[in-house]
Amino acid sequence: MKTAVQAGKPVLLEHVRITDGFWTDYLKLVREVVIPYQYETLHDRVPGVEPSHAIRNFKIAAGEEEGEFYGFVFQDSDVAKWLEAVGYSLAVHPDPELEQRADEVIDLVAKAQQPDGYLNTFFTIKEPGKRWTNLTDCHELYCAGHMMEAAVAYYRATGKRKLLDVVCRFADHIADVFGTGEGQLPGYDGHQEIELALVKLYQATGEEKYLKLAQYFIDQRGVEPSFLVEEWKKRNGLGHWSPVPSKNPPNLSYHQAHLPVREQETAVGHAVRAVYMYTAMADLAAYTGDETLLAACKRLWNNIVHKQMYITGGIGSTHHGEAFTFDYDLPNDTVYAETCASIGLIFFASRMLRLEARSEYADVLERALYNTVIGGMARDGRHFFYVNPLEVWPKASRGNPGKHHIKPVRPGWFSCACCPPNVARLLSSLGEYLYTVSGETLFVHLYIGGEAEVELDGGLSARLRLESALPWEGKASLELSLPSAAAFTLALRLPAWCSAPHVAVNGETVDVQACVRDGYAYIERVWSPGDRVELTLPMEAQLVRSHPQLRANAGRVAIQRGPLVYAVEEADNGHGPVSSLVIRKDAPLAARFDPKLLGGAVVIEGQAMAEEEAAWSGGLYSAAEKKATPVSFKAIPYYLWGNRGEGEMAVWLRE
Repeated sequence: MKTAVQAGKPVLLEHVRITDGFWTDYLKLVREVVIPYQYETLHDRVPGVEPSHAIRNFKIAAGEEEGEFYGFVFQDSDVAKWLEAVGYSLAVHPDPELEQRADEVIDLVAKAQQPDGYLNTFFTIKEPGKRWTNLTDCHELYCAGHMMEAAVAYYRATGKRKLLDVVCRFADHIADVFGTGEGQLPGYDGHQEIELALVKLYQATGEEKYLKLAQYFIDQRGVEPSFLVEEWKKRNGLGHWSPVPSKNPPNLSYHQAHLPVREQETAVGHAVRAVYMYTAMADLAAYTGDETLLAACKRLWNNIVHKQMYITGGIGSTHHGEAFTFDYDLPNDTVYAETCASIGLIFFASRMLRLEARSEYADVLERALYNTVIGGMARDGRHFFYVNPLEVWPKASRGNPGKHHIKPVRPGWFSCACCPPNVARLLSSLGEYLYTVSGETLFVHLYIGGEAEVELDGGLSARLRLESALPWEGKASLELSLPSAAAFTLALRLPAWCSAPHVAVNGETVDVQACVRDGYAYIERVWSPGDRVELTLPMEAQLVRSHPQLRANAGRVAIQRGPLVYAVEEADNGHGPVSSLVIRKDAPLAARFDPKLLGGAVVIEGQAMAEEEAAWSGGLYSAAEKKATPVSFKAIPYYLWGNRGEGEMAVWLRE
């Protein structure tokens, strides 16, 4: 069997500086608007948005205030994700005032920790005698995992150990509580997160027990007799979300606990939980060399990407359980596609990429990033989508109970506010997804402008500067700074959306076909200081079609140019319902840059036929033929939709 080429370890965030015409504005928005806005929201100081109470919960748990717990059982995680985003931001952009604010929050978190290491404001304030009694519903380990991720990010950025020591004490407590030994709970959380977080804690501390604890949680899931079912029996069917006992045991598929993880074939259940778990599985496969775990990761990846993923990189087809359904069931107007799920898919893709240098992983990462993830946040940094639909009729969102979850504009905040801080932490850590190093090979996965310092085998240090015109133009260049000439390999990703890439080194064309493997062009040579690599990745606006089994898109096409998927909005197309447009495939699509569109963007213009409502006189139904008029249409990048007020929107149009 052919041995896969590993893409190795990421070039860490602190060694990457992004200066990019597209992404710099987003990182500045997160730093200057999103992180401060979320800080104020967590402190309940933003008028017109639902109170968070998250900071006040910690103050009550720490004994600084009196009161009752407020919010969801997992409210602590919002604070943790904010701290994690702050850590990533500080790593690349020191800010003493922001660091002071974070230190004050960390002091509060530390005061809320219990003497035995336990940390959770819901159970400290509201149900102190019920710790670890409802792992199915109550997210205790999920919240713990997010605080661990925050601690690692903050420690890496500042060198301060206070929060790291807090979560190590908590992890030690968890290791005492959980396991298969006498007196231990043979359980795991209903919402996966701690598994990937424990791997990060192991990376930060070198403590093997944290890696082993992560492995335990993965190995125990799906084992019979089911822990979740046995726990439900002990509670006599009582759950957190309903005062009435349930006659039905937990849906194990929803929790990805229906089978041991190595036996799972398809992605099922809650989409965020699934991809967080798959991320941890890939992490553990990398550290342990477990081939059966890796094989399961590959099966589950293939099922998601080739049968259950939206063209925008969204996952999760139904609002019932925020879940996967079945292969090729991808409705556009009742979709869920939670922003957090696409962020989790990016986590999974990045881990698979480290295990196996296949461009498909980076292609999917890029697709989710440029479409669903940044589409989940408005251009003002203060409004966010939880759900990311591909077709919207605002009247149906208000009048059809089956579409109430589809919002035509981004709300300011949610009672269940997992997505806004998740977007902040991902974008703040974006630099860590660009490059990886394996031996004497440097991989370039995303063409985002900036500088990076890398260490290759043999102690070779290199500095590279990448300039990129993406996503508007398919041009990128890379310049190397080296202490002296050195032999190593530069592996450049060739995106799937580009059919005719061109690569040149110091002006000399590289025979791409002779050096391409699994979507990467491997350029092996002795590099000299100042060498320059230029990539031309021609971008054409393309009509994309879907698999014949994908019934929701039968007879329809979507528009894609480069990494961007496009959407047609009512604001630009005032000739009736956007769903009435029929794109003419015999007419060319034209791309032009519109500097006035929400900060500037390339729009796609073309020709279509629009059904004439005025010419229709057949009532609700008729055998009469419809009349159609030739019209021009304009499509904008999907990530920008919903920024200009309410209106219809569609990604897939009739052909």
